[in-house]
This record gives sequence, structure tokens and C-alpha cells, in this order.
Amino acid sequence: MKNIYVGNLDFSTTEEQLRTLFEPHGAVDKVTLVRDRATGQSRGFGFVEMTNDAEGEKAIAALNGSSLGGRNLNVNEARPKVERGSGGGFGGHRGGGGGSGGGGNRRERHGGGGRGRSDRY
Repeated sequence: MKNIYVGNLDFSTTEEQLRTLFEPHGAVDKVTLVRDRATGQSRGFGFVEMTNDAEGEKAIAALNGSSLGGRNLNVNEARPKVERGSGGGFGGHRGGGGGSGGGGNRRERHGGGGRGRSDRY
């Protein structure tokens, strides 16, 4: 079984179109387009599982860089899925937020104007 990543897909590409593209190169077991969970819109990539490894390699060689829907496809062997930690919500630290917007010096943050401390003497 060969799991193949297909990237740079047009958002309107269907699973049937992808299957039709790969079938001339061998038996296609499964086609999956990755979709946004919230909107259901395609994320522009998917996976094709081919029954035979040799046919999968031929499909990768033949289709990488080929055009579908006016876009050049990125086709290569899929990397194993990385297990992510359990739990919903926001994982990890995603950067700062809030506050004064950062940047600038103390005078700029507190109304500007006036002279700085070094100018008082």
C-alpha cells in the first residue's frame, strides 16, 4: 500500500477528479481531500492510497508537477502522520497578545510629548 500526498490542489477539485487522475497509473484504494473542520472548504491538499507500491511510485513520477485545474501539483510519498497531544483548545504558546501593542519607548506609550529624562538637566 502506497500513501501519496497531493498538494497545491485547486479548492474546487473533487475526490472523483483525483481518482480519475491516478487510476491510469494503477489501482486506487482510497482518495481523501482534507477539509477545514469549521467551513468544510478544501484545504488544497489530499491523499491517494494505491494498492501496489510500484504503481504508486510510477504515479508519483508521472504526476508530480503535472497540471490539474490550472495548478501544478506537488505529488510525493506521504510522510507518516505525527501524533499530536490529546486535548482540545489551543495547544502550545501562540505568542504575546494584549498589552500596549509593543514597540516604541515609554514616552510614546504614555502620550508622547514632553522631554525625556535625559533632557531634563
